[in-house]
Amino acid sequence: MQLTVREVAELSPDERAAFFERDAGVAEVRSDVRDIVSRVREEGDVAVRNFCREFDGVEVGNLDVTDDAERAAEEIDDDVREAIETAAANVREFHERQVPDDWRDSFDAGELGRRFRPLDRVGVYAPGGTAAYPSSVLMGVVPAKVAGVEHVAVVTPPGDPVNPITLAAAHVAGADRIYSVGGAQGVAALAYGTETVKAVQKVVGPGNKWVTAAKAEVRGDVDIDFLAGPSEVLVVADETCDPEFVAADLVAQAEHDPNASVVAVTDDRAVADAVRDAVERQIEGRAREDTIRAALENDASGVLVARSMSEAVLFAEEYAAEHLSIQADGDEALLDRISNAGSVFLGPYTPVAAGDYASGTNHVLPTSGGAKRYGGLSVETFLRSTTVQRLDEGALSGLSDTITTLAEAEGLEAHAESVRARFGDETPDGSDDAGDAA
Repeated sequence: MQLTVREVAELSPDERAAFFERDAGVAEVRSDVRDIVSRVREEGDVAVRNFCREFDGVEVGNLDVTDDAERAAEEIDDDVREAIETAAANVREFHERQVPDDWRDSFDAGELGRRFRPLDRVGVYAPGGTAAYPSSVLMGVVPAKVAGVEHVAVVTPPGDPVNPITLAAAHVAGADRIYSVGGAQGVAALAYGTETVKAVQKVVGPGNKWVTAAKAEVRGDVDIDFLAGPSEVLVVADETCDPEFVAADLVAQAEHDPNASVVAVTDDRAVADAVRDAVERQIEGRAREDTIRAALENDASGVLVARSMSEAVLFAEEYAAEHLSIQADGDEALLDRISNAGSVFLGPYTPVAAGDYASGTNHVLPTSGGAKRYGGLSVETFLRSTTVQRLDEGALSGLSDTITTLAEAEGLEAHAESVRARFGDETPDGSDDAGDAA
């Protein structure tokens, strides 16, 4: 199956909907997930172990594998451990730049400010199953620890044994506890706690539709980052691009998931044809060739030809990609015209894989158009903000008329009186009796 080449201007309404209304598939499993979450909430470890047996085919003994993670970090190959340590250091350095400072300044109204404090307990979901993602452990745990979260727990699907590289990444990242449980049951265990798993305040991290549906189910009882769907990439390219590079980014994203969305849009038909042909050459014989080909058959995948780069930019804005690669002349100028993207990769030597693993930016990003409404995981994800204010008598006096007028307009007399009470029997300017004013 080859990627199809189509004209943007000639896409039918259904074809446009396939690109712009990408579905995470949550609705189709929501009912089953609700039952899983309910059982974990009621039965704790017993339900978790039963679901590990039913869904993962693993008899889990000790759910807490924190000690195994420390051993894994010592036993994995030196080059893998060094790569994890390098990636973790880069992720840490980038996220340390995001830590906001508390501040307090003088305003006409008085002294006002804002302070930031970390959450106490956070849970990070680390995907497993058909592929393990130790990089996702780094992306969840490191920013939380940089934010100052005291207790960061990781859940990851069980195995025989659990993937040692995932365990090692959790240890290097600084996770406080690591549990061998995945899927909706892992999210539920984090949200409500079990005999073994300590409940958290927030659950973050990517996962399949079962994980996403579970996050939707527990939202409200705990906070979550966002609901993420299958991986996606959009490459905006012109005649200056190297079609082999564009194809390589499409193929790399397609190997994540059969439901991944991989798209290139260009104003040059020759580039479009060259990218399509390069994709076909590059997927031959790959270990995950079946997964890649399934993603290429996705209605939300393809190579598109725009009438101009302006039309390509408009497409990118509406698509709101999780990963946006711009491989075109004047990439900075094009970027200035785009607001909707989870993470942007500029130039031919900035593959999406750099952000996935080691550049330092976070790869837990909004999908399915979510970039129109919010950004990806960051230090701020793990912080609470509190506003602070101090008014002296003069500052309150200056605000009193505004406060009392608005309070009385809302019918909240006691609010107004809480101001007047601070000035005894007189209004703040001393002109009238407070009771007469009321």
